[in-house]
Amino acid sequence: MGETQDERTGPAAGRDRAARVAAMQRAERARARRRKAALIAVPTVLVLGAGAGIAAVIAAQPDPPSLEAVQTFDYAGSQHTEEPVTYAETPPVGGEHDPVWLNCGIYDAPVPNENAVHSMEHGAVWITYAPDLPAEQVEQLTEAVEGREYTLLSPYEGLPSPIVLSAWNHQLTIDSADDPRIGAFLSEYVQGAQTPEPGALCSNGVGTPTG
Repeated sequence: MGETQDERTGPAAGRDRAARVAAMQRAERARARRRKAALIAVPTVLVLGAGAGIAAVIAAQPDPPSLEAVQTFDYAGSQHTEEPVTYAETPPVGGEHDPVWLNCGIYDAPVPNENAVHSMEHGAVWITYAPDLPAEQVEQLTEAVEGREYTLLSPYEGLPSPIVLSAWNHQLTIDSADDPRIGAFLSEYVQGAQTPEPGALCSNGVGTPTG
């Protein structure tokens, strides 16, 4: 009688154990899938969040000032002369120039065209302003170039506008020192792609800047 009971319950017990093992295996696989999904989801959320934050910052940035109004010219470099030069543009943007460049910096009196043009050949931006420009605007221009390499600032008689920004073969006329294109022009053209002699000195030349 005991032997019959063992034969009847033995296989059933085995099936029960197998079922429990299978259930535990399914549960473990389910937990593993949840852990994997969590590990993937957290970095994804972080990346998406960071991406959204960066996109929001980029979207909030104002558009850079347009330089579409910049006039362009076509002067070749390396044309030296010790004679006075009559330039077509006021102030000049290129052409023949003195063999010695003007030391970059701030000048409170007009400077020789021929030396300033040589500085532009080396990648300088020359900011000129009408002598009667209000003092506060002259101060703004001074702050824009002070301590900055390859920039010239000087008064200039007979300008076509209160302020003129010049680089080799490029020129922009503006009305006020508040114009945001000043910074854009400096960023674009100081030692810019237009420079015939990039890396050449803008010091050890002639002229004594005040700043």
